[in-house]
Amino acid sequence: MADFNLTPSDPSTFILNGIPGLEAAHIWISIPFSMFFAIGLLGNVMLLFVVGKEQTLHKPMYLLLCMLALTDIATSTSVVPKALCIFWFNLKGITVGGCLSQMFFLYAVSMMQSAVLVTMAFDRYVAICNPLRYATILSNARIAKLGFLGLIRAVLFILPLPLLLTRQPFCANRIILHTYCEHMAVVKMSCGDVSVNRMYGLVITFVVLGLDLMLIALSYGLILRAILRISSKKAHEKAFNTCTVHICVMLMSYPPFFYSTLTHRFGQGIAPHIHIILANLYFLLPSMLNPIIYGVKNKELFEKVVKCTARMCFLRGH
Repeated sequence: MADFNLTPSDPSTFILNGIPGLEAAHIWISIPFSMFFAIGLLGNVMLLFVVGKEQTLHKPMYLLLCMLALTDIATSTSVVPKALCIFWFNLKGITVGGCLSQMFFLYAVSMMQSAVLVTMAFDRYVAICNPLRYATILSNARIAKLGFLGLIRAVLFILPLPLLLTRQPFCANRIILHTYCEHMAVVKMSCGDVSVNRMYGLVITFVVLGLDLMLIALSYGLILRAILRISSKKAHEKAFNTCTVHICVMLMSYPPFFYSTLTHRFGQGIAPHIHIILANLYFLLPSMLNPIIYGVKNKELFEKVVKCTARMCFLRGH
């Protein structure tokens, strides 16, 4: 396929090269990518629709699930459509402004998602350790305010990433060996001093997200201590079941992110195509699996999804 007359020397354009070394397999790689994307989009939209439609689900926990679903939709849609354009049509060009905008949006939403996961951990802590005061401590309005604070935090911390890069001179070779504008992949194209960019990226990774992880670990440590004190076997199992779901979501979110971030800085021995595929799966798999995990493990949500699906099928049949 033609490259649509884009050259690496074009000063207003970067070239997203896709997955280096696997160019011949791009069309085959696009099949699972598009399937995961479609399943994730459908699952998250269904979750948002069901929670919005069912009055009984207008509770803090389900509001948090909606926030998580929105971040999942936002991250996957900011990465996958462009990747599929590369795989299917060889449309590799992206403007410098478009690249920096994608970077800002992607990392801001990822940090917003981290804030949602922290709030979910706190929600479970209050529900299990202080159930009598749950409605007082966590109302829908308070959850919405916490979500807004998470959004402000994400914008303030991530905005310097593209702003610092706008001041950098870029080399003649403007080929990004990736499917999206990953921060370090863009930084490596600069001919100037990028020590501030590198340091700020590490600060965000280890200080901000590290603090989030510590708060989550603290919440679940306190939850575990409370669970072990519960005498009722049924309540014991219910609490463990709830926490298991949340821990699964955490494990799908944080380890891949840290792996992707550190690999670009310190993983010179790792094949580029392995790193890029795993970086893309970090945005695809949680988006696809989160609504499935919550839909299957949460009995109340599962029943409402089945009820809404059956109702839509009935109306279509008539």
